[in-house]
Amino acid sequence: MSRNNEDRIGAPAPDISPPHSVMNQQNEDIFSFVAPTEFIELPSKGEFYTEGHPLCGKSSIEIRHMTAKEEDILTSESLLKKGIAIERLLSSLVVDKSIKLDDLLVGDKNALIVGARVTGYGPDYETRVTCPACSTSQTFDFDLNNLITRTPALPAGVEKTENSTYFTTLPKSGIQVELRLLTGRQEKIYTESVERKKKQKLPSSVVTDLLRTLIVSVNGRTDVATINKLFEVMPIKDSVYIKDVYEKISPDVDLSHDFVCISCEYDGRVAVPLTANFFWPQR
Repeated sequence: MSRNNEDRIGAPAPDISPPHSVMNQQNEDIFSFVAPTEFIELPSKGEFYTEGHPLCGKSSIEIRHMTAKEEDILTSESLLKKGIAIERLLSSLVVDKSIKLDDLLVGDKNALIVGARVTGYGPDYETRVTCPACSTSQTFDFDLNNLITRTPALPAGVEKTENSTYFTTLPKSGIQVELRLLTGRQEKIYTESVERKKKQKLPSSVVTDLLRTLIVSVNGRTDVATINKLFEVMPIKDSVYIKDVYEKISPDVDLSHDFVCISCEYDGRVAVPLTANFFWPQR
C-alpha cells in the first residue's frame, strides 16, 4: 500500500493548491460573460412623460437578453396563476431599475413586450389565426420585426396640455372632455375591473369602463359623479369619437400584420394574437 509524504518522511505534504487569489480569478473568469443588452425604441420617444420621470426625453429603453433566470419566471406556476409572470419578466429585463412598469405608457410597454420576445426567442412567431372573412382557422407565421410604430397625431379640434392630457369637444353633445394616455397602472385597473365583473357574473360594461379610465374631466369637473353621469347621456357618436381620438393621439406598436387566407384568399391585415405561446413558443 502506498504511503503519503507525511507518513513516509514525517513532514507535512506541501500545499500544491493554487493561491486563493488565483482561484477567485478563475471563478471570475468563468462568469465573466455579460448578458448582452438591447435598446428598444419607444413609440412615445419619451415625449409624453412629465419632468422627473426616468424616461422623460428618452427615445429608447435598455433591456437584457433573457437568461435561464427569466425562463424560471416564465415557467413559475405561482406567477402564471396570479397572472403576473410577464410583469416579473419585464421588470427583470429592464436595466434601469428606477423605471417602473406601472408608470410606462401602454404603447411603450407593448414595445417592451415585443422587444423582449424577439431578443429571447427571435422574431418568428407561429400561432393560429382566424380569417376575418371566412372564419377559417389556420397556422400563420408572423415576423415580429415587421411590426411598425404608430406615430401619434393631433387631430383637428384636440388640444394637448402641458401635463400631456388632451381637451376636445364631443361632436354630438357639445360637452368638453379631458383625456389622458393610459399607463400600465391604469390599464391594470381597467382589466381588473372587467375581470372582476366577469367572475361575479355582473353585467358587462367594457365600453364605459374604458371611457371611465380615459376621461380625466368633464366640462372642467373631475369628480366621479359628474364623469359617471356623462355615460348616462352620452350618444354613441360621442363614444366612438373618443375612442377614435385616443387611437390617434396614443403612441403604440401597430400589432397588425399582412395576411392571406389559404381558404378564401382574403388579403388584408390581422392583429398579432398575443396568446399564451407568445412567450412560450412550441419548440
